[in-house]
Amino acid sequence: MELIFRDDAYARSCTATVTSVDERGIRLDRTVFYANSGGQPGDTGVLRYPGGAVTIVDTIKGDAGPDDIIHVPAEGARLPVEGAPVEAEIDWERRHRFMRMHTLLHLVCAVVPGSITGAQIGFDRSRVDFNVPTESLDKEAIAAAINRLIEADHAVAPRWITDAELEAQPELVRTMTVKPPAGYGRVRLLDIDGVDLQPCGGTHVTHTGEIGPVEVVKIENKGKQNRRVVVALKD
Repeated sequence: MELIFRDDAYARSCTATVTSVDERGIRLDRTVFYANSGGQPGDTGVLRYPGGAVTIVDTIKGDAGPDDIIHVPAEGARLPVEGAPVEAEIDWERRHRFMRMHTLLHLVCAVVPGSITGAQIGFDRSRVDFNVPTESLDKEAIAAAINRLIEADHAVAPRWITDAELEAQPELVRTMTVKPPAGYGRVRLLDIDGVDLQPCGGTHVTHTGEIGPVEVVKIENKGKQNRRVVVALKD
């Protein structure tokens, strides 16, 4: 399956062909729909086909490798048949907000020291959990540092390295609980120029300025050395 969003997160729609339909959902030969992974929710939207359309309420990963994506239809929907041509269109407003949020979380990682123990992207609020052995994180200082990075409008772009290159640079992997997929020959990185570089398969904006002003809503103590930083877009 061709994953168009990997190279162009701004693609809102594409033409495709249905390759299979089963109890889990619809597979296409190419898609703009991002599947739920890495703390980022799956896309929603619509598949239009000759004689009808089906609402997609979620997009999930299949079991046949990282390129296996399943479009989950609304319950009771009339589905296209295998081989049917479709136009796949995402809910762009929802996706773009997640792109801004996901890029924001990378800036949080750049500002807060410590390994990452978890993350979740939401429409209204998002959070990153850190293994930090102190309660001295300053909410206002973190917010100010993040907003400076946003205002500086750093370039944001994906790039790829080989499995061997990643293995030789273990410092790139900051997550303690989820490791990037290995064994497929290459790994996708997100590079925020001069700010942050780490494995990530999600969708992001192309410049930090597109995120807009943000706030640190709260910092929570979630365990002996686990601090949760909750952030939100000001709009």
